Parts: sequence; structure tokens; C-alpha cells
Amino acid sequence: MPATPYEDRDAFGRVPGYRRAMALIGQPAGESGPPAPTPGWAGVGTVTLRELAARQNLAAARRSDNHVLVLVTVGHGQHEVDFRPYPCRPGTLIWVRPGQVIRFGGNAGLDAIVVCWEPAAVAEVADDPVLLDGGLGPACWQLAGEDEDAVINEVSQLVVDCQRQRSGTLAAGLLRHQLAVLLLRIALLPGRAPAERNDAYVRFRLEVEKDFTRTRRVEEYAERMGYSVRTITRACLAATGRSAKQVIDDRVTLEAMRLLAVTDDPIADIGRRLGFPEPTNFGRFFHREAGTSPGAFRAAQKAGPRLPNQRRPGVTDPHGRPAPRVGGEA
Repeated sequence: MPATPYEDRDAFGRVPGYRRAMALIGQPAGESGPPAPTPGWAGVGTVTLRELAARQNLAAARRSDNHVLVLVTVGHGQHEVDFRPYPCRPGTLIWVRPGQVIRFGGNAGLDAIVVCWEPAAVAEVADDPVLLDGGLGPACWQLAGEDEDAVINEVSQLVVDCQRQRSGTLAAGLLRHQLAVLLLRIALLPGRAPAERNDAYVRFRLEVEKDFTRTRRVEEYAERMGYSVRTITRACLAATGRSAKQVIDDRVTLEAMRLLAVTDDPIADIGRRLGFPEPTNFGRFFHREAGTSPGAFRAAQKAGPRLPNQRRPGVTDPHGRPAPRVGGEA
């Protein structure tokens, strides 16, 4: 049986091409990124958390345009995804989708294999929006048993081939197909929540994702989808316990939090980008939804990895969904 990340750490001590992988993960605000990948690259890369920690500030929030999959191999700690902390130990699997904000745990002794890829690298499985979309798919699993073995084997082989296969049509095809197999195995893990099986809710969320910076009116989305406002509201309540309007407001709040955390843009400019021409209106909206002012939230982000509690209880996350379940719970 081939060595796994748990059995043989030396196999992953230095990943050739790690700088290209780091280019996919995203840089903290104010840091310059590694050089662009070479032509013919598959758009898939791997790096260890330990390598990343040696070159970047893990405590800094970063937002990536790409997918980042973290498989914890050694130690205990936590990573944060969109301001929600996830406890980590060997076998923890975390998936960060494009646009989400991640803050890697810098705990001593914590290490992980990080797999990252461009969205176009897995176009073959992109017909599953629940799997690939950050607002819909699960964010964390605690792997165990045969599921853990299967995912570890796929990640191990992908790491080895990312070391050996640098570029070229055949190499790129191999890496992309291996990545697709890994994602399909993850899709078959137990624990998808009812929200992810609610077709009307999924359609509504995808429409909101396209247009939430322009409109927060449920009526516009309902007309576009050919549904009544009542139908959409029922779907949202069934999936999240939140109304359709609250789901929209949650998405706007999340985007504001992301921009405040990872950019130095003026708060008024962020408000305008999110559909608030008047800074005072944006400030009131954010305080109502997040329980703190935009300036105080940004200051807390700069101060360190621990974030202020939101006003709402923990039954929902910033997406307006039930809090993501850890460990493949049904």
C-alpha cells in the first residue's frame, strides 16, 4: 500500500513547484505574489502548510480566486473560513471556494497538505453547483474509516504527480482527471444538509450570487426565476430558517466582511460597491447585521485571528444557512 501523508512525512517535505501552488492560494493584503505559472501548467498545485508558514503570515486573512482544499495531517489547531473557526486534527478536510476568506491556523506542530486549483481545471464536474459553490457546499469534514483512506490515497497520488508532472498536455490531463476523481469522492461523503437538496433555494442562491451588489429586492429575483415571492420565501425558510430577504442581506453582509478584512479600501467605497450610495446607510446596515460597525470589524481583523461575535446566535452562518456541520453529520 503506498505511503500516506500520515505514514511518511518525508514524501511531502519539499514539493517542487510550490511557488506555483502558492500563486493559486492568494496573498494577504499588501503582499506580492509568486511568479505566474509556466505555460502548459494544469492549473493544479500542492503545497504543505509548513512551507506556506515559512514564507507567508498565516495569521493574515486572504481571499483566493481559486479553490483551496486543506487536509490536516499532523497536530491540532484551527482554520477559519469566512470568519467561522473549524477545529482541526489529523483527518480534518476543509474546502475553501473561490471568493471565500481563509485564515490558516499557525499552531505549532500543525501541518496539512494544501491542494489548490483554478475553477476551469475541473470543468467536467462543474455541473454540480452545490459541490463547487462556496455558499452551498459543505466546508468541513472529519474523515474516518474507508472515507478517510480513500481521500488520503487520492491526495497522496495527486501530490506525487504534481511533483513529477510539471507541464504538457498529457501531464495536465492527468492532474485534472485525478483532481476530478478526488472531488467526486468528496461529493459522495455523507452529510449534505437539506439546504443543499432544496432546488428552489439553490436556484435562488445562485441568482443572488450573480446580482446581490445591484439589488436586494426579493421581487426582482422571483420574477427572473418565474417563482412567486411566497415560494422563494418558503424555500429559504425550509432550508435555513431565514426569509428570502434575510438570505440576501446575509450575503451582502458577508461580502462586506470579506472586503473589510482583506482590503484597505475606504469603507465608503465598499458601501458603494454593495449598493449603498450613502456611507451612513451602509454603516447602519452593517451594524444591524453584524453587531458592530464596519470600522470596528476591520480593526478586529487587523488585530489578530480571533473575531468579534456576531449579534445573531450560532444557528446560522453568514450565508444565512444552518451552521455547517463538522464530521459528515447528517
